[in-house]
Amino acid sequence: MAAATVPPGPFAIDLLMGRERSCREPLVVGSQLLWAEQCPDQGGRTTLMLQRQLGDAPHDLTPGRWSLRSRVHEFGGGLFCADHTRAVFIDGRSGLPHVVPFDGAAAPQPLLQPAPDDQVRFADGLIDPQRQRWLGVMERDGRDALVSLPLAGGTPLVLRSEQDFCGYAALSPGGDQLAWLEWSLPWMPWERTELWWSWLGEDGELLGPQRLAGGDDDPQSLFQPLWSASGQLLVCSDRTGFWTPQRWWPGSTPSWEPLPLPAGCECGMPQWVYGMRTLAVGAEQLLALACREGSWSLWQRVLQAPADEPWQALPLPFTELSALSASTSRAVCLAAGATRRTTLLEIGLAPGQWQAWERFGRSPLPSTRISVPCSLWVKGGDGQASQAWFYPPAPDHPRPAPLLVRGHSGPTGMARTGLNLAYQYWISRGWAVVDVNYGGSTGFGRAYRERLDGRWGQLDVADCAAAVRQLIEAGEVDASRVAIEGGSAGGFTTLAALIEEPVFQAGVCRYPVCDLASLLQDTHRFESGYFDRLIGPWPQQQELYQQRSPLQQKHRLARPVLFIQGLQDKVVPPEQTETMVQALRQRGLDVELILLEAEGHGFRSAAVGRQVLEATERFFERVLPGR
Repeated sequence: MAAATVPPGPFAIDLLMGRERSCREPLVVGSQLLWAEQCPDQGGRTTLMLQRQLGDAPHDLTPGRWSLRSRVHEFGGGLFCADHTRAVFIDGRSGLPHVVPFDGAAAPQPLLQPAPDDQVRFADGLIDPQRQRWLGVMERDGRDALVSLPLAGGTPLVLRSEQDFCGYAALSPGGDQLAWLEWSLPWMPWERTELWWSWLGEDGELLGPQRLAGGDDDPQSLFQPLWSASGQLLVCSDRTGFWTPQRWWPGSTPSWEPLPLPAGCECGMPQWVYGMRTLAVGAEQLLALACREGSWSLWQRVLQAPADEPWQALPLPFTELSALSASTSRAVCLAAGATRRTTLLEIGLAPGQWQAWERFGRSPLPSTRISVPCSLWVKGGDGQASQAWFYPPAPDHPRPAPLLVRGHSGPTGMARTGLNLAYQYWISRGWAVVDVNYGGSTGFGRAYRERLDGRWGQLDVADCAAAVRQLIEAGEVDASRVAIEGGSAGGFTTLAALIEEPVFQAGVCRYPVCDLASLLQDTHRFESGYFDRLIGPWPQQQELYQQRSPLQQKHRLARPVLFIQGLQDKVVPPEQTETMVQALRQRGLDVELILLEAEGHGFRSAAVGRQVLEATERFFERVLPGR
């Protein structure tokens, strides 16, 4: 392998910024496997791949100009769905659902003509073969609708549009029932959702929809409705404080039966995008991905067993798992670990049975030169314990080491444990890295997430600083060379940390939130109510928004900052960054700005990734002593 030829010394950037393909949203249909494959060697397009049987060569269903992408809620996801003979995918250029047969007999065809305007978006579909239609989400005029489209093409038929948002529809095996989720502002889907269910009429209409769970009288977050072959409806609920699988039989009184995982396990994640899956039904098993203290594992149980039947762990050498999908003959998920990037994993249902695809996730580094993270617990800013992943510097470099602190985005995200080549780049140059799961992060239960309510820009900052101080006291890191970086919400945390905490000497912000009041006015509708919990209700707490906004507190910022901003960003408008940079420059602060013409919220291009890493290194060499 290439890793064996890696020379000693710092890793070259060319080694880390490869052109490896990656996998998204794998889906098992019978013995067939489909996935969205990102192709940096083809201009970054995402294509739809099909493998007929295990071991067969993959087939590209959307070659050439096609590229899958959804822009629903700005964050997208839910790129495609399939039955046994065809797939429906969202075309990135037109935004329309297109159908493509598996046999290659026809090119992809749009499901509606003429094309709607740019404000109409589609995502998160399923195929209803009995009625020859696609069911999915249509976003239009500031509202979601559950719609159907004939597979032969036609006009969207609205089935339901009662709340601001909907999706995650699941069709029963007999095709006679439909379950889906709904929620409305100001709530986010990981805060309050409702599970709805309905019988379907002969033409597919909803016959008296009923709310089965959630609502003002039953507040909870629900995740991924799913049907078993025997007609059980499954869903994850965090009513107990952790997302836990539950089941219900249609026709019975809506009384949910919990299927509790071991204590502290969480079988769900914040639904920023469509297409997330942590539950799957095999031949006789219910499979679940569960996170405990920031690390993921795979569990199974007999589907028809009593509720108190214990789950069994399926040992895997991976700590980051997602996108679970299964049928009676196959099961797959995405997996990563400390020495391996994200790969596609074929899962056997007995201990030790698994196979990672060589097509994805290969590491260009020898495992002996990879810094493996260790779990670090600190006393957080609210007195409660907060977790972080600490990557020690390479053993041939002196300690105490310079430290790079990372604040994840979201802010409901989580510090991931899969191989991060950018982290290894810094470590090979003598740095240590700490990735902080500050209060508000996912993977530790609802109470951990809610610790950030009203304290965004405070608790996240204090937790990051607490991790730094503990590492300094342990003699691991150099107190005079501590930098922090992050993107989006993590960029906001970075700026707030540079203002509030003297332990940080420099920062790098990618598309950061700079002005909370402006963002509240300009942001897209999906997260327009989110700040009510993170900061407080507007305009009642207007003064608090001023106190937490980096732009309004610019007079207190005295550390060097590098800003990197995509000009096509619709989530955090580039005007926020440009205004912040201009204000800091007027004060004579050491500020650098990189504007990226073709990039939006999150950088997709490998060339841009290289540019960002090189610029960050030059910046740190210039502003931090001893570099």
